[in-house]
Amino acid sequence: MSIVQPEFEYVDRATETIRYLEHGWPTDLCRWHSHAEYELHLVVATRGKAFVGDYIGEFKPGSLFLTGPNLPHNWITDELTNSEPVELRDMLVQFSQESLDQLSRAFPEFREMEAMFEMAKSGIEFTGFNPTFAQGHLERIRNTRGSERIVAFLRFLVRINEHAEKRALSVVGMIQPEGSSKQARIAEVVDYITRNYASEMSVEKAAKLAGMSAATFSRNFQRITGNNFVEFVNRVRISQACSMLYSTDDQIASIGFAVGFQNLANFNRQFLKMKEMTPKAYRELALNELAPNRRATA
Repeated sequence: MSIVQPEFEYVDRATETIRYLEHGWPTDLCRWHSHAEYELHLVVATRGKAFVGDYIGEFKPGSLFLTGPNLPHNWITDELTNSEPVELRDMLVQFSQESLDQLSRAFPEFREMEAMFEMAKSGIEFTGFNPTFAQGHLERIRNTRGSERIVAFLRFLVRINEHAEKRALSVVGMIQPEGSSKQARIAEVVDYITRNYASEMSVEKAAKLAGMSAATFSRNFQRITGNNFVEFVNRVRISQACSMLYSTDDQIASIGFAVGFQNLANFNRQFLKMKEMTPKAYRELALNELAPNRRATA
């Protein structure tokens, strides 16, 4: 049975290529939802919990995020530390993959941003980005129209693409198939893992899929993904478990087995290591914040 399914938001772009939106808090616009567009989102005021896919983390004034198509998200202000209404909490721009594709076809130089947009399918936080700078860019987008708005938007995209501190918030979509032959083969293995996370995985099997020796595969996998093979498999499994924890009322033990862990103790240990909370705490937090009228089952 579904517990927390994101509301799908339709964004009408019939008259504008990009959509600018801002709002305060509290508001009905703050909800667990997804849409087909990318969303570049600046939090101007308040602190609280950021929910992006299976990720749960903190946000504060100046936090800047980029979410990809159909990636559920919500920013929930902590009411205990923010008791007064806020006139402006969020500034954001939504734009489509189609627009990006047309831009790259017309101006091939913009293809240098493709890696960022692919990474955004997992969600990105731009850590350390100057909040005054970000707000100024969004204000220019808000205050202009037509071609001037598009130019202001593209200038902001260039700046965030140049920013070195991009933190991926999930697993899927992190590795690109483009680039070197080795990177492409590693990407194929990553894709296999994300589709077959519950199957038995071994370095030897993965190396065979990549057409490499086990030693060469392990070295290249670590270099390209930033994780050793076992760690990455566990990350994918935990990511899937997170989705099941808030989208089903299945027992926690059943979820652990369903995503490929052979025993509950190892599932709990790996979950705590990666999410800094137990599966039960994760489910309770997600339900309390995203669907406060529902109760979690252990």
